[in-house]
Amino acid sequence: MPSPVLSGSLMRLALLAMVTLMLLVMLIFTCTNAIAREAPLFLVAHPDVATRWLNRDTTRAIFAMRQRTWPDGQAVRVYVLNNSDSVHARFTKEQLAVYPHQLQLAWDRMVFSGTGQAPDRVADQAEMRERVATTPGAIGYLEREYLDDSIQVISME
Repeated sequence: MPSPVLSGSLMRLALLAMVTLMLLVMLIFTCTNAIAREAPLFLVAHPDVATRWLNRDTTRAIFAMRQRTWPDGQAVRVYVLNNSDSVHARFTKEQLAVYPHQLQLAWDRMVFSGTGQAPDRVADQAEMRERVATTPGAIGYLEREYLDDSIQVISME
């Protein structure tokens, strides 16, 4: 006959395991739902920009400030959100396949060596939309809810 102390210990251990498992399942569902709710990001440009699509390498070169002109020769003006902004982090990771700090290092290197400049920073997506819409050659990124007729969406392959 099993000892009552041992049975109680096993019961507590089983209960603890079940509670832990339930918490883990809840955490997984919560994280999955949060990821699914993130709005898709769009590459946007000034309406007069003739380019309608860019591949990832070209987009990365533009945002790394290595490519300074559009294919038609017009100067590119790059706008980005602050490094601490979650939309900026998502854009760099999902669309450019780099981390925000990697872009920052590239910009700092160019600025401090005198070979280039950093992109223009904006405070939020509303300002991003306004600056891209009013600056010839401008490029940036926005969530769907910030899109309107004042800017054009650039497809990215």
